[in-house]
Amino acid sequence: MKIVEGVYWIKGANANCFMVVDDELTLIDTGFPRNAKKIIEFIKQDLHRDPSELKTIVLTHSHYDHVGCASELRERTGARVAAHPEDAGFIEGTKRPVPPKGAARILVALISPFMKPKRVKVDIRLNDGDAVAGMKVVHVPGHTPGSIALLDPVRRVLFSGDALMFRKGKVSPPPLGFTADAELAMQSVAKIGSLEFDTMLGGHGDRLTPNASARVREFVNNRPQQ
Repeated sequence: MKIVEGVYWIKGANANCFMVVDDELTLIDTGFPRNAKKIIEFIKQDLHRDPSELKTIVLTHSHYDHVGCASELRERTGARVAAHPEDAGFIEGTKRPVPPKGAARILVALISPFMKPKRVKVDIRLNDGDAVAGMKVVHVPGHTPGSIALLDPVRRVLFSGDALMFRKGKVSPPPLGFTADAELAMQSVAKIGSLEFDTMLGGHGDRLTPNASARVREFVNNRPQQ
Protein backbone atom coordinates (compact mmCIF):
# COMPACT_ATOMS: atom_id res chain seq x y z
CA MET A 1 0.00 0.00 0.00
CA LYS A 2 1.46 3.33 -1.07
CA ILE A 3 1.52 5.96 1.70
CA VAL A 4 3.35 8.81 -0.04
CA GLU A 5 5.66 8.81 -3.03
CA GLY A 6 8.44 6.35 -2.25
CA VAL A 7 6.97 4.94 0.98
CA TYR A 8 4.98 1.70 1.07
CA TRP A 9 3.25 -0.16 3.87
CA ILE A 10 3.66 -3.94 3.62
CA LYS A 11 0.50 -5.32 5.19
CA GLY A 12 -0.04 -8.70 6.78
CA ALA A 13 3.28 -9.02 8.63
CA ASN A 14 1.55 -8.89 12.06
CA ALA A 15 3.39 -5.70 12.93
CA ASN A 16 3.76 -2.79 10.56
CA CYS A 17 6.75 -2.78 8.26
CA PHE A 18 7.50 -0.20 5.61
CA MET A 19 9.58 -0.02 2.45
CA VAL A 20 11.35 3.19 1.45
CA VAL A 21 11.96 3.19 -2.30
CA ASP A 22 14.78 5.22 -3.79
CA ASP A 23 17.67 4.08 -5.98
CA GLU A 24 18.08 1.43 -3.27
CA LEU A 25 15.40 -0.18 -1.11
CA THR A 26 15.28 0.24 2.66
CA LEU A 27 13.03 -1.90 4.86
CA ILE A 28 11.88 -0.59 8.22
CA ASP A 29 11.11 -3.54 10.52
CA THR A 30 10.24 -7.04 9.33
CA GLY A 31 7.19 -8.20 11.28
CA PHE A 32 6.87 -11.66 12.82
CA PRO A 33 9.01 -14.65 11.86
CA ARG A 34 8.02 -16.44 8.64
CA ASN A 35 7.20 -13.21 6.80
CA ALA A 36 10.31 -13.14 4.59
CA LYS A 37 8.50 -14.68 1.62
CA LYS A 38 5.75 -12.06 1.83
CA ILE A 39 8.30 -9.23 1.82
CA ILE A 40 10.31 -10.75 -1.04
CA GLU A 41 7.14 -11.16 -3.09
CA PHE A 42 6.18 -7.54 -2.37
CA ILE A 43 9.54 -6.38 -3.73
CA LYS A 44 9.15 -8.45 -6.89
CA GLN A 45 5.43 -8.18 -7.63
CA ASP A 46 4.43 -4.79 -6.24
CA LEU A 47 7.61 -2.80 -6.75
CA HIS A 48 8.92 -4.74 -9.78
CA ARG A 49 12.39 -4.64 -8.26
CA ASP A 50 14.94 -7.34 -7.57
CA PRO A 51 15.32 -8.47 -3.93
CA SER A 52 19.07 -7.76 -4.22
CA GLU A 53 18.14 -4.06 -4.34
CA LEU A 54 17.15 -4.25 -0.68
CA LYS A 55 20.31 -2.82 0.85
CA THR A 56 19.36 -1.94 4.43
CA ILE A 57 16.98 -3.39 7.03
CA VAL A 58 16.44 -0.87 9.82
CA LEU A 59 15.06 -2.31 13.05
CA THR A 60 13.32 0.28 15.22
CA HIS A 61 13.75 -1.95 18.27
CA SER A 62 14.49 -5.50 19.34
CA HIS A 63 11.06 -7.05 19.96
CA TYR A 64 10.36 -10.27 18.06
CA ASP A 65 7.38 -8.85 16.15
CA HIS A 66 9.74 -6.34 14.51
CA VAL A 67 12.92 -8.38 14.01
CA GLY A 68 11.18 -11.68 13.23
CA CYS A 69 12.53 -12.42 9.76
CA ALA A 70 15.51 -10.06 9.61
CA SER A 71 17.96 -12.97 9.57
CA GLU A 72 16.27 -14.73 6.65
CA LEU A 73 15.94 -11.51 4.68
CA ARG A 74 19.60 -10.73 5.26
CA GLU A 75 20.54 -14.17 3.97
CA ARG A 76 18.28 -13.96 0.92
CA THR A 77 19.04 -10.39 -0.16
CA GLY A 78 22.45 -9.51 1.26
CA ALA A 79 20.97 -6.47 2.98
CA ARG A 80 22.74 -5.06 6.02
CA VAL A 81 20.89 -4.87 9.34
CA ALA A 82 20.90 -1.58 11.24
CA ALA A 83 19.79 -0.84 14.81
CA HIS A 84 20.70 1.25 17.84
CA PRO A 85 23.66 -0.02 19.91
CA GLU A 86 21.49 -0.35 23.04
CA ASP A 87 19.28 -2.92 21.30
CA ALA A 88 21.94 -4.58 19.15
CA GLY A 89 22.84 -7.09 21.88
CA PHE A 90 19.22 -8.19 22.22
CA ILE A 91 18.92 -8.66 18.46
CA GLU A 92 22.19 -10.59 18.24
CA GLY A 93 21.38 -12.69 21.32
CA THR A 94 24.32 -11.55 23.45
CA LYS A 95 22.08 -9.74 25.96
CA ARG A 96 18.98 -10.95 27.76
CA PRO A 97 15.90 -8.90 26.83
CA VAL A 98 13.97 -6.91 29.41
CA PRO A 99 11.06 -9.19 30.41
CA PRO A 100 7.48 -7.98 29.88
CA LYS A 101 5.26 -7.14 32.83
CA GLY A 102 1.93 -8.46 34.12
CA ALA A 103 -0.36 -10.21 31.67
CA ALA A 104 2.09 -9.46 28.85
CA ARG A 105 4.61 -11.80 30.50
CA ILE A 106 2.09 -14.66 30.36
CA LEU A 107 1.22 -13.92 26.74
CA VAL A 108 4.88 -13.93 25.69
CA ALA A 109 5.53 -17.15 27.59
CA LEU A 110 2.68 -18.82 25.67
CA ILE A 111 3.63 -17.71 22.17
CA SER A 112 7.43 -17.35 22.36
CA PRO A 113 8.13 -21.06 21.62
CA PHE A 114 6.41 -20.55 18.26
CA MET A 115 7.70 -17.06 17.49
CA LYS A 116 11.39 -17.08 18.39
CA PRO A 117 13.24 -15.09 15.75
CA LYS A 118 16.61 -16.31 14.52
CA ARG A 119 19.40 -14.15 15.88
CA VAL A 120 21.00 -11.83 13.37
CA LYS A 121 24.15 -9.74 13.28
CA VAL A 122 23.66 -5.97 13.46
CA ASP A 123 25.97 -4.60 10.77
CA ILE A 124 25.30 -0.90 11.36
CA ARG A 125 25.00 0.80 14.76
CA LEU A 126 22.70 3.82 14.52
CA ASN A 127 23.04 6.58 17.09
CA ASP A 128 20.89 9.63 17.70
CA GLY A 129 21.40 12.15 14.89
CA ASP A 130 22.90 9.65 12.43
CA ALA A 131 21.53 9.37 8.91
CA VAL A 132 20.41 6.22 7.12
CA ALA A 133 18.87 6.15 3.63
CA GLY A 134 18.31 9.90 3.79
CA MET A 135 16.49 9.67 7.13
CA LYS A 136 17.52 11.11 10.48
CA VAL A 137 17.82 8.68 13.39
CA VAL A 138 16.03 9.80 16.56
CA HIS A 139 16.82 7.82 19.72
CA VAL A 140 13.54 7.37 21.62
CA PRO A 141 14.31 5.02 24.53
CA GLY A 142 11.74 3.68 26.97
CA HIS A 143 9.83 0.99 25.14
CA THR A 144 13.26 -0.63 24.79
CA PRO A 145 16.62 0.96 25.64
CA GLY A 146 17.54 1.29 21.99
CA SER A 147 14.23 2.21 20.39
CA ILE A 148 14.61 4.60 17.46
CA ALA A 149 12.38 6.64 15.20
CA LEU A 150 13.31 7.70 11.66
CA LEU A 151 12.50 11.13 10.26
CA ASP A 152 12.36 11.59 6.49
CA PRO A 153 12.64 15.39 6.14
CA VAL A 154 11.90 15.44 2.41
CA ARG A 155 8.75 13.31 2.50
CA ARG A 156 7.92 14.70 5.98
CA VAL A 157 7.26 11.20 7.28
CA LEU A 158 8.15 9.93 10.75
CA PHE A 159 8.54 6.19 11.32
CA SER A 160 7.96 5.93 15.07
CA GLY A 161 8.28 2.20 15.69
CA ASP A 162 6.50 1.37 18.95
CA ALA A 163 7.61 4.59 20.66
CA LEU A 164 4.32 6.19 19.58
CA MET A 165 1.34 4.87 17.63
CA PHE A 166 -2.05 5.92 16.27
CA ARG A 167 -4.72 3.38 17.17
CA LYS A 168 -8.52 3.57 17.06
CA GLY A 169 -8.36 7.26 16.24
CA LYS A 170 -6.08 8.15 19.14
CA VAL A 171 -2.38 8.83 19.61
CA SER A 172 -1.06 6.12 21.95
CA PRO A 173 2.17 5.61 23.88
CA PRO A 174 3.72 2.13 23.89
CA PRO A 175 1.85 -0.55 25.88
CA LEU A 176 2.98 -0.62 29.50
CA GLY A 177 3.31 -4.40 29.70
CA PHE A 178 5.93 -4.44 26.95
CA THR A 179 7.69 -1.20 27.90
CA ALA A 180 10.95 -1.30 29.86
CA ASP A 181 10.73 2.24 31.29
CA ALA A 182 7.36 4.00 31.04
CA GLU A 183 8.63 7.37 32.34
CA LEU A 184 11.47 7.42 29.84
CA ALA A 185 9.03 6.38 27.11
CA MET A 186 6.91 9.46 27.79
CA GLN A 187 10.00 11.67 27.60
CA SER A 188 10.62 10.14 24.19
CA VAL A 189 7.03 10.90 23.15
CA ALA A 190 7.69 14.56 24.02
CA LYS A 191 10.88 14.39 21.94
CA ILE A 192 8.86 13.12 18.98
CA GLY A 193 6.45 16.01 19.50
CA SER A 194 9.30 18.48 19.02
CA LEU A 195 9.85 17.26 15.45
CA GLU A 196 8.05 18.39 12.30
CA PHE A 197 6.30 15.85 10.08
CA ASP A 198 3.02 15.49 8.18
CA THR A 199 2.60 11.71 8.46
CA MET A 200 3.44 9.35 11.32
CA LEU A 201 3.77 5.61 10.70
CA GLY A 202 3.90 3.50 13.85
CA GLY A 203 4.85 -0.09 14.46
CA HIS A 204 1.19 -0.98 15.06
CA GLY A 205 -2.12 0.69 14.31
CA ASP A 206 -2.87 3.15 11.52
CA ARG A 207 -1.09 6.01 9.82
CA LEU A 208 -1.59 9.46 11.35
CA THR A 209 -2.01 12.22 8.76
CA PRO A 210 -2.32 15.11 8.05
CA ASN A 211 -0.79 17.50 10.62
CA ALA A 212 0.69 14.54 12.49
CA SER A 213 3.28 16.46 14.50
CA ALA A 214 0.66 18.96 15.69
CA ARG A 215 -1.56 16.11 16.85
CA VAL A 216 1.34 14.53 18.72
CA ARG A 217 2.04 17.84 20.48
CA GLU A 218 -1.64 18.08 21.39
CA PHE A 219 -1.41 14.60 22.93
CA VAL A 220 1.72 15.56 24.89
CA ASN A 221 0.22 18.83 26.13
CA ASN A 222 -3.03 17.20 27.23
CA ARG A 223 -1.42 14.35 29.15
CA PRO A 224 -2.13 14.57 32.92
CA GLN A 225 0.89 15.72 34.87
CA GLN A 226 2.31 13.02 37.12
